Amino acid sequence: MREQTCWLPRHPKSPRNARQELRSFLLPHPFAEPLLPTGELLLSELVTNAVQHARTPRGRLIFVRLQLLPHGTLRIEVHDADSEKPTPYPSSLTSESGRGLLLVRELASEWGCCPRRGGIGKFIWCHVSASPEAAAA
Repeated sequence: MREQTCWLPRHPKSPRNARQELRSFLLPHPFAEPLLPTGELLLSELVTNAVQHARTPRGRLIFVRLQLLPHGTLRIEVHDADSEKPTPYPSSLTSESGRGLLLVRELASEWGCCPRRGGIGKFIWCHVSASPEAAAA
């Protein structure tokens, strides 16, 4: 299993920086390139949620863990210091926001939310698979 981690500030540029981290993580592994488009989208949505919606004290960072699992699946984790679990909610066609978790639910082969060790905060994780066979492994 390969892994890369990074810490990001709660800043509007952090989703872009997270996508750059993902590209630098996946591109050395040509078999992982098909994971990139969906991985970038879902990582960006999860980091955006942490930046915009996590109720955390000023100065707290967002932790991102990227893993290539042995069966060719990308695991994304986004950790923040807010313990409240996110809830996907339907948005209208004219809403400018509110679709992030709906995208994660529809595009990830699996996803979930867990409390962090130590009781402070949570992490949201998702798996991105290039093929249905990889998701089932």
